[in-house]
Amino acid sequence: MELVVIVIMLALVQYVVLLARVGSARVRTGLEAPAVTGNEEFERHFRVHYNTIEQLILFIPSIWFFAEYVHVLGAVGLGLVFIIGRALYAVNYVKEPASRSVGMMLTILPCYVLTLGALGGAIWAAI
Repeated sequence: MELVVIVIMLALVQYVVLLARVGSARVRTGLEAPAVTGNEEFERHFRVHYNTIEQLILFIPSIWFFAEYVHVLGAVGLGLVFIIGRALYAVNYVKEPASRSVGMMLTILPCYVLTLGALGGAIWAAI
């Protein structure tokens, strides 16, 4: 399970980096808090960060339970795909929002597999 914890922590480090990019964009663009609109560059960083929060809510419990009920190394592999997908999503969304699709697919598909796999594994263990 240590590998799963490492992947989760890497995802959280990535989240902190994205948070720092939001703060940096706020300073660079001069958009004063609490405003979250008014500068397109800032808005892109903000949306990447916010979308990452939304994805982490699904990712963290699903990777943990998938590892517990299905397969640890499978969870680690899917988790690494998630992290790579988040990085691609972040870079592409900030450059050109329309190019975010590959990163989003590499984020959401592992989450779906982890979630459904964990559910199936828990049901299988319960019966």
